Formats: sequence, structure tokens, C-alpha cells
Amino acid sequence: MKIFNYKMKFDILKPFLVLANFLTIVQPSIAFPIYAQQAYTEPRENNGRIVCANCHLAQKPIEVEVPHEVLPNTVFNTSVKIPYDLDKKQILATGTKGGLNVGAVVILPEGFQLAPNNLVSAELKEKNKGVYISPYSAKKENILVVGPISGNKHQEIEFPILSPDPKTNKKVNFLKYPIYVGANRGRGQVNPTGEKTNNNPILASATGKVTQVIVTESGDTEIRILDKNQKLTSQQISKSFEVLVKAGDEIIFNQSLTKDPNVGGFGQADTEIVLQNPVRIYGYMVLCLSVTLTQIFLVVKKKQFEKVQSSEINF
Repeated sequence: MKIFNYKMKFDILKPFLVLANFLTIVQPSIAFPIYAQQAYTEPRENNGRIVCANCHLAQKPIEVEVPHEVLPNTVFNTSVKIPYDLDKKQILATGTKGGLNVGAVVILPEGFQLAPNNLVSAELKEKNKGVYISPYSAKKENILVVGPISGNKHQEIEFPILSPDPKTNKKVNFLKYPIYVGANRGRGQVNPTGEKTNNNPILASATGKVTQVIVTESGDTEIRILDKNQKLTSQQISKSFEVLVKAGDEIIFNQSLTKDPNVGGFGQADTEIVLQNPVRIYGYMVLCLSVTLTQIFLVVKKKQFEKVQSSEINF
């Protein structure tokens, strides 16, 4: 009976232990894509949205460049561009301001994978110095992630990709395949636990009138609000935030007291690539050669015919 009770208690506590373990692992990491790798088996949801958008709420543009078609068992580059204003600073987890980080996830067709280091050109190795690209998981080698890395030096990330060979991989065919890409700059607004980060505007904790806006010696701001019950509420705001209210303003509960500090955002795009059969290329070249030769013979024959006509007229 004691054993049964022990097991039952363990089963009840197990979800909380797993959650505690998850938070212990995740919280020290202040950026992507570690969150997604630990929280989601698949980075792309059924509705097509990449899960990074669950934490990074602002939308920002990205650009993706891939070859139109590739041959089997060859290395090609997928370029992901993450543009933003380098002068912008974000609020860090410590409350201070700093440069933006970037990260990206590339979801390739099954069979495609990160190119081995010995097949990557020296030029690309030098360009990707300090950039560590890895598979999403041991079972998802066709999904690649990178980041967080400094955005000042890596607004364009090159992913060296090795295409599969249908002769050795029976799951792959010579077809057109989709590629899905998500990229981010800056910190998110929501943690995977559902809690907000400090990268959000500060909201009023009460409805009432702002009686005082005091700047402390450290540069932080203290806002005092007097509600309808004549109760005084005080809110501390870090010096990293830009305060929007002043003494005498009437405010309501959950009204923004500061400007939105988020300067980053997440964007996603998709493109297509063709795994081309070399035999088709050879056939196309033979066709072009045949057409060219036919045109040449036609011109030669026409010249001969014109000579015959000219000689008959002169005769």
C-alpha cells in the first residue's frame, strides 16, 4: 500500500518536476533558437507558422536566396538576410541596453542536410567564422538552426547545404521542393513559460491620476499614481525605458506608461528548389545541339538552292 501511494504521489508530481527541469534548463538562455529546440519537436506548426513567432511578436522582413535548381550530391548555399538598423539598441535581460542578436532556422526538404566541413569552400568558412550552424535535433538533420549571434556582423547568414542523391536515398525524387525559413533580430516578448520578458512596455498597475514622476539618482523613474480610493501606488521603471506620462495625467489600468522598447522582430519566408536529374540536362543539351545543327544545315541548303536558281536565271 505504501509503494502504491509513493508511485501515485510521484505520478502526480512528475509533470511539475519535468516543468521545473525545463525551466532550469531554459531560463539561463536569453535567446533563440534554444527555446524552440527544447519546447517544440517540430519548428513549423500545421498552420505554416514557425514557432519562433510565439515569442517574438513583432513582424520584420527577411530575404532568402537559393539556387533555382541543384544537382544531386552537390553543395550549394542558402543565403538568409536579416536587415535592421545597426544603430538600434535593445533592452537586455539585465535591464541595460545593448546590440541586437540574430538567429535563423532553415527547414529543408527531407534528405537535404548541412554540408560536411570538408566540402565547404575556404571562402565560405572564412565568411561564417564564429557562426555555428547545427541540426535542429538528431532526428531532424534537414532542419538547421543558428544563433544567437551578433547581428552587427551577421546580417546575412550563409547555410552550406548538401543535396541528396536519389540513387542512394530512395525517399528522395527529382522534384520541386519547398524550403521554409524563419529569422529573427532582437529579443522576444514572451518566454516559453508564458511569462513576459522585460522587452515589453511597462503598464499601469492602477487607474487614477499621476501625482509625481520622480527621476532617481540611478537614472530610474518612479511613477506615483493616486487611485479613486485615494490609495497611492508607486511603480519603478528602469532608466532603459522612455516614459510617456507626466504628472497630472489621468491613466487607466494597463495603460502603457512607457514607449514599446522592442526594436526587433521575427519574419519568415518560403521558396522552392528543384532537385534536377543530370540526364534531363544531358537530354536538353542534345536537343539544343540538334536544333542548332538543323538550323545550320537549313541555311546551307538555302544557300545552295539560291546558287542553283541564280545559275538557271543567268543561263
